[in-house]
Amino acid sequence: MASHLDLEEQEQIAELKHFWNRWGNLITWVLIGAMGAFAAWNGWQYWQRQQAIQAAAMKDAVEQAITAKDWALVERAAKDLREQFPKTHAASSTQLLLAKLALDQQKPEQAQESLKWVIEHASDPGLGAVARLRLAGMLLDDGKPDQALPLLTQSPPAPGFEPLFEDRLGDLAQQNGKPQEAVAHYTNAFKHAQVPDALKQVVSVKLAALGVDSDTLK
Repeated sequence: MASHLDLEEQEQIAELKHFWNRWGNLITWVLIGAMGAFAAWNGWQYWQRQQAIQAAAMKDAVEQAITAKDWALVERAAKDLREQFPKTHAASSTQLLLAKLALDQQKPEQAQESLKWVIEHASDPGLGAVARLRLAGMLLDDGKPDQALPLLTQSPPAPGFEPLFEDRLGDLAQQNGKPQEAVAHYTNAFKHAQVPDALKQVVSVKLAALGVDSDTLK
C-alpha cells in the first residue's frame, strides 16, 4: 500500500513539475505584474494624498494673506499654488476665490484670467462648471453672448449643474433677442429634477416677464 501511495505521489509531483515547466514563468510574470500594479497604485494614492495636503497648506496661506489684506502675498502664494499643484482641488478653489476678490476690486480682466485657468486645469468637474458659469455671466454682462455661448455648450455640464446652465442659456437667448428660445431654456431649468428652490424662484420671475405662468409648468 505504501509503495502504491508513493507511486501516486511521484506521478502527482511529475505532473506538477511538467505544469510548472510549461506555465511557471507565465504565472510568475503575471503575479509580478499584479503586485507591481498594486504597489504603483498605492504609490500613486500616497502621492496624491501628499499633493493634496501640501496644496491645502498653501491655500491656508493664501486665505491668511487675504485676511491680512496683504495682496502682494496673496498673488505670490496663489501663483505658487497653481504652478506647483495645478490639478488639486485647492488650486482651483483658490483661483475661484481670487476671481471673486478681483471682481470686488473692480478688476474684471484679472477675474477672467483666474476663471479661465480653472476651466483649463480643474480636475473637479464641479469647480470647472462653476468657473464656466461665472465667466459666461461676465461675458453676458459685457454684451458678448457669442463668447459666452461656447462656455455653455461645448461640453456637458457637471451632474447637478444642468438647471444652472439652462438658466444661463436662457439669459443668452434673451440677450440675442430670441424670447421663445429663452422660454425653452428657462422651462428646462424650472422643470429639472435637481433645480434648487432659489433658482426655481428666479426662473419663475424670468418666465413671468416673458408671459409664461410657471404654475402651468408643474
